[in-house]
Amino acid sequence: MINIPSADVRSNGSSADEILRVENLHVHFPVTKGILVKKQVGSVKAVDGVSFSLRRGETLGLVGESGCGKSTTGLALIHMLAATGGRILFEGDDITSFSKAQVKDFHRRVQMVYQDPYGSLNPRMTVSDIIGEPLEVHGLDKDRARYRARIAELLDLVGLAPYMADRYPHEFSGGQRQRIGIARALALEPSLIVCDEPVSALDVSIQAQVVNVFMELQRRLGLTFIFIAHDLAVVRHISDRIAVMYLGRIVEIAPRDELYSNPLHPYTSALLSAVPVADVETEAKRARIIVKGEVPSPLNPPSGCRFHPRCPMAMDKCKNEIPALSDQGSGRIVACHLHP
Repeated sequence: MINIPSADVRSNGSSADEILRVENLHVHFPVTKGILVKKQVGSVKAVDGVSFSLRRGETLGLVGESGCGKSTTGLALIHMLAATGGRILFEGDDITSFSKAQVKDFHRRVQMVYQDPYGSLNPRMTVSDIIGEPLEVHGLDKDRARYRARIAELLDLVGLAPYMADRYPHEFSGGQRQRIGIARALALEPSLIVCDEPVSALDVSIQAQVVNVFMELQRRLGLTFIFIAHDLAVVRHISDRIAVMYLGRIVEIAPRDELYSNPLHPYTSALLSAVPVADVETEAKRARIIVKGEVPSPLNPPSGCRFHPRCPMAMDKCKNEIPALSDQGSGRIVACHLHP
């Protein structure tokens, strides 16, 4: 494993604080058989050696096919799933070794916006109770006048009227429900928000509105985002840098524009070739890279480079040797034997 280049250098060369560093993160799930006596027969390697860093005020997009480990990585970052190995350093502290009390304090600084705006809100609670629940859990609801003012402020931040606080989730559209979820995540004034496919369940016409809410909040509040998605067009719009995952591992990280204009890893090239272009003539002339076969099982991943069974440029070396993340300069790293 290489030393991951620090993310605390912006494109113009100025420095910025590194808020998060993930080093060789593993999240494995045991697979057992037997009814009366359980016996472990293997493990699903959902995340298997992920490393990256994140600077304060940045948005890092995390993309890849369904099942590649994006959401599992996000859940590990907020300590909702235990890491099997590796380290997650948040503001210099390794959260994988936190006690229960430390985790509670950590959740004041890191929050999550979930994918499903219908399933992530309790239908029996009013909007005021949903948004205010984090304040109650952390004992910040004692002054009721200040508490109500905070709820109104949060609703206003996400573009909802304060009078909506007494309504229930079923009275809102999908886009409005996701705004409520965003307001809940903002309640404790976190430094980092992990967004797990926050617009994938919304109509296309609403997606841009919600993405613009995230971008405006980042501008006003200086937030840091990890934006998990499979829609590459959305990720390009909101992200500063993009990390591409395949079968539990990161294969490439690059600044947004560099990744889209010159992808280095064959898997990244294939992903980008599948993104439709609005111009009909350009789309008709564009070369399409077809990746053959199915994604292998994380229970029994291929040896060497995990993409080699589907890679049109695979070499003999790819079948046996795991490519290390290689620093290509300008904040770009790639795990491919074509770019040692």
